[in-house]
Amino acid sequence: MAIKTLPQFMRERHGSLFDRGRADCYYSRDRAPHWWPHGTGNGRKIEKLTAKEVAEYNAGYDNQEANGDKKEW
Repeated sequence: MAIKTLPQFMRERHGSLFDRGRADCYYSRDRAPHWWPHGTGNGRKIEKLTAKEVAEYNAGYDNQEANGDKKEW
């Protein structure tokens, strides 16, 4: 199976690594690589990740940082 077809690597999928990285950055949270297989807040949060998974989370975080869009509290 190609890596991009695994759910954690589907960038448009709610709860994916990329999605969670972007959300953490948007809400000005520290980096804490994780993902949710059943969508954010549903089921079990996955925090034990491979190097490729951490890189995908960081790509989402960095993408949001470059975008500059942050939650205004």
